[in-house]
Amino acid sequence: MRNCFAFLFGSLFSNSVLAAESQRHTLDLTHHWLGYLALAIFFIAYVFVMLEEQIHMRKSKPVLFGAGLIWILIAAYMGEQGMSSEVESAIRHNFLEYAELFFFLLVAMTYINAMIERGIFDALRDWLVERGFSYKTLFWLTGCLAFFMSPIADNLTTALIMCAVVLSVGKGQPRFVAIACINIVVAANAGGAFSPFGDITTLMVWQKGVIDFWGFFDLFVPSIINYLVPALIMQFALPSGKPPTSDSGAEKIKYGGVTIVGLFILTIATAVIFHNMLHIPPVYGMMMGLTYLKFFGFYLRHKSRAWNVSMENPPGSEDDPYSFDVFDKIAHAEWDTLFFFYGVILAVGGLGYIGYLSLASGFIYGELGPTTANILVGVMSAVVDNIPVMFAVLTMHPEMSHTQWLLVTLTAGVGGSLLSIGSAAGVALMGQARGQYTFFVHLKWTPVIALGYAASIWVHFLING
Repeated sequence: MRNCFAFLFGSLFSNSVLAAESQRHTLDLTHHWLGYLALAIFFIAYVFVMLEEQIHMRKSKPVLFGAGLIWILIAAYMGEQGMSSEVESAIRHNFLEYAELFFFLLVAMTYINAMIERGIFDALRDWLVERGFSYKTLFWLTGCLAFFMSPIADNLTTALIMCAVVLSVGKGQPRFVAIACINIVVAANAGGAFSPFGDITTLMVWQKGVIDFWGFFDLFVPSIINYLVPALIMQFALPSGKPPTSDSGAEKIKYGGVTIVGLFILTIATAVIFHNMLHIPPVYGMMMGLTYLKFFGFYLRHKSRAWNVSMENPPGSEDDPYSFDVFDKIAHAEWDTLFFFYGVILAVGGLGYIGYLSLASGFIYGELGPTTANILVGVMSAVVDNIPVMFAVLTMHPEMSHTQWLLVTLTAGVGGSLLSIGSAAGVALMGQARGQYTFFVHLKWTPVIALGYAASIWVHFLING
């Protein structure tokens, strides 16, 4: 891990959205059989999500099916009450929420895929491998790079790249691989917490307008503390010495790779300017930024044609250094993740329509208080993915100070580090470093990570309170 193309038609639906908001606050089916059944459907769907690695079923399937069933139940009940139009309005509202997130992420994923194809991250990995650093130096380098890359590239991509480095240099040293992977997961999640682009949850918060763009950087120091505290302790368990150097040559960046990095930075700047200065949803800036890449792809395609003619090669030659297709990069986006977000937003939106989010908000934030509630949000995100947890909080929208909104952004972002299954980065690395980085290896270091979690909260109140 906070309404894009659909915003173009927002004015057409504004009255219906307001009606849906009003209805959602008055409808209460929390003690009705429909509500209990909807909760059971959501719970069963999420059990399948958590078992993704064991049963090899992609996580989007159960949540998409569960979201569909929940809204079918709601629509059937409301139809009997003669209020079908209000269900349509509520579904449209949730779909608009998803549309903005979808197009924003699609552009970001397209740029990341373009940089992967141009060899940007492979070149970084090979450079680190060839330096001949010690295990301790590599531990800190991969952790620091994960921390500072994840605010721009998402924490999942960052963790996978750094894990590839660790696996390349850690052959025969499973203890180093395990500890370094834990360090990467903690660093990537912590780095993503102080940037609107670092995690889906921070993106959701930014696009909701709860925290402005620069407000996220108030979490920079607490995020550093969250990473440094466990890292400083874990470094003493690292093996001594250095890995053997590799004789293989470093991967070279393909033509245009550095330019695409620059265009991605320009795209982020465009999104920020659109939001902060023009008060336009940032997704419009991201979509405009996609045209930068498309124009550059047009230029590369002409270079490719000229090169193939000069070399007397057929079009599509494998050794063509200019071959580039933007739509191929779009096709390789994380579609399972995008559809998973759709299922989550629609399912949680359905539970909110039934009345469960209002009930939960009244108890958690009313009875326990915002500080305790927001700390518990982080703990919950270690077991349940932080996306539905944060979307639920944003949907409830409890009355909180700016400091408390920063706190829940921090805890939802870094709380997933407490367990290996608590974040997309942890789940992905368990698959990438199978047998070396496992749930129980991570669990062994959970008390240390929890110490960093508590320290970051304390520092946040010290600085931002």
